[in-house]
Amino acid sequence: MEFTELIHTRESVRNYDPDRPLPKEILEKILDAGRLAPSACNYQPWKFLVISSSAMLEKVRACYQRNWFKDAPQILVALGLKDQAWKRSYDGYNSIETDVAIAMTHIILAAENEGIGACWVEAYDPTLLKEALNPGENELIIGIMPLGYPKPGFQKTLMKKRKSLEEIVEFL
Repeated sequence: MEFTELIHTRESVRNYDPDRPLPKEILEKILDAGRLAPSACNYQPWKFLVISSSAMLEKVRACYQRNWFKDAPQILVALGLKDQAWKRSYDGYNSIETDVAIAMTHIILAAENEGIGACWVEAYDPTLLKEALNPGENELIIGIMPLGYPKPGFQKTLMKKRKSLEEIVEFL
């Protein structure tokens, strides 16, 4: 798909086929897009957990109580590695969330390009998710993303409501 078309037509999917997990080759292709994302000083302070087993899916699904979330055959959890993120010397700004967000954006666009549905989720219960995953002290959970083929018959709405360029861009 042409990139501009992909950006215009991509939307968050909340309607997954639970009986159709992603083939390993497609999943790796999508994850590779995250691996190749830019980061401050190229530190790449990220780690991705692919939740696929029934037991782990049950634990992770408990942190976000939506019916559609329970149908996703795989869930990606993006972690930031605190000790690997770039820090600005002037004020201590840490690039970890920005860097991981860029990688997640690459992943969500790569998924769309492969015909895979995805939805960036931030409204999860962080306490339940930490209990389920038990991340290391150095690992900060940045976000979760269900991945899967849309259910048969799923139709995109293509009704993106976005501000106009005039509302958000200022040329100086």
